[in-house]
Amino acid sequence: MKKRTFTGTKIACYSGYIVQGIINNIAPLLFVIFNDKFNITLSKLSLLITINFATQLFVDTISIKFVDKIGYKPLAVISQGVAFLGLACLGILPNIISNAYAGIVFSIILSAIGSGITEVIISPIVESIPGEKKTAEMSLLHSFYCWGQVIVVLLTTIIIKLLGNDLWYITPIIWSVIPLANTINFIGVPIKPNLTSEEKTPFFKMLFSKQFLLLIVIMICSGASEIGMSQWSSYFAEAGLKVSKITGDILGPCLFAILMGSGRMIFGFVGEKINLKTALTISAGLCALSYLGTCFIRSQIISLLTCAFTGITVSIMWPATLSLAARHFPKGGGSMYSVLALSGDTGCTLGPWFISFMTIKMSTNSVSGEALKTGLGFGAIFPIMMIVAISMLTVSNKSIDKKNHNAIINS
Repeated sequence: MKKRTFTGTKIACYSGYIVQGIINNIAPLLFVIFNDKFNITLSKLSLLITINFATQLFVDTISIKFVDKIGYKPLAVISQGVAFLGLACLGILPNIISNAYAGIVFSIILSAIGSGITEVIISPIVESIPGEKKTAEMSLLHSFYCWGQVIVVLLTTIIIKLLGNDLWYITPIIWSVIPLANTINFIGVPIKPNLTSEEKTPFFKMLFSKQFLLLIVIMICSGASEIGMSQWSSYFAEAGLKVSKITGDILGPCLFAILMGSGRMIFGFVGEKINLKTALTISAGLCALSYLGTCFIRSQIISLLTCAFTGITVSIMWPATLSLAARHFPKGGGSMYSVLALSGDTGCTLGPWFISFMTIKMSTNSVSGEALKTGLGFGAIFPIMMIVAISMLTVSNKSIDKKNHNAIINS
């Protein structure tokens, strides 16, 4: 049998992020159907998003302890296997048990466990593969999450259009084939072993450093900025702007994902040549303007396009922050990525919840289009907070450089 190379490892990792893109985006595409078929309210639909990312948060938290002990390869296989079961159950359980909502919740929790493990291990696996252009590799890797989102939005919309809403459950079963195939793929590819405890930067020394704490804040804002818009764009288009599902999904979450993936691929080519902090500051500023534009622009189509444009503004946030962390703490190990994944998923939970909370606060008897637009406008707080955190990180770095310079002079 031909020996597998690290190229095969990269392909498996890329596929892993496609799976994560499917898991995080398929349920919101079915929100209107869940509402019609099972009479699930907006607050319960919002709770599904929270359950998804809260589960991933829990996985991220406990993985800080076990990721370096178990190793990347067994966890990679487990992550894809559990993701397969979760997607398959999403298509089966709501139709065979009396409480459809409970079936959906169980399926989302199962999928989220797979997605959470994936988030923790895929980035350090790619970071450990021999090569020099780490920032480019990280950005390219994360672009596959976007392509997973594009694929799931387009094909789910087409399948439901062709088969009708009554056969919606076929869609998640079809998507479950991809993590099943990738489970087998990860079994055969080479993966470098984790750093030993002697090689790693001491965990608590890293965790309580000012720089790492600021990186945690930046990751929280990255997750909130990205998922806050992507999770609500489909519902916003249909319920808020009153456009058809197919138009709303293609011009909303689908275009959002295309722009986000394109931004990450472009950043993959130029990321080694530009200042990461400057790039993050610019993207955060544009992101805040996009959220505010979606809120205040009166034209339906322009508002929807502004919503989609947020995709390119958030494109580099997550991978660039991981690259920044790898530069500051090159021997952080799996536990570093676990904490960063935990931080990012905290933002992924916080962003959609906060937008939903503000939307409901702005509503009277029912959720109106204006309330949804206003709720999205409040999402601008997260990229604004990111700009503040990046500025503080820059000041902190200059302070450390000055201390080191003075120490050299005085030695």
